[in-house]
Amino acid sequence: MGPIRNLLSASNLTEQQWRVLRVVQESGGIDPTQIAEQACLLLPSLTRILQKLDEKGLINRERDTVDRRRQIIRITPAGENVISDNIEASLALAARTREKMGEERYEALLDLLNDLDRIEDS
Repeated sequence: MGPIRNLLSASNLTEQQWRVLRVVQESGGIDPTQIAEQACLLLPSLTRILQKLDEKGLINRERDTVDRRRQIIRITPAGENVISDNIEASLALAARTREKMGEERYEALLDLLNDLDRIEDS
């Protein structure tokens, strides 16, 4: 995670904030429970992360029009800018890791992480 931390430090983001921001960006609008699942975070941690991202102006929170108890999280233009400023370097880091590990070991690692995630869900 060191290279990712260094990359994101210029944007004043943690790795968890980056993960949440990417999940929100990819969804177009998502509720916190779904973010927690996709970003592999506990809801209490996610609550603090969403608060920080909101304070930084990177996300918006709005009430669901159907279920007023539910929040929908959307990325702001500033959040989109942070992602566009860092996505190429982030993808390059992932590609470099994949290259160093080798395709077979990298895929095995992903499979093991998915297995671990399924164990946690059981």
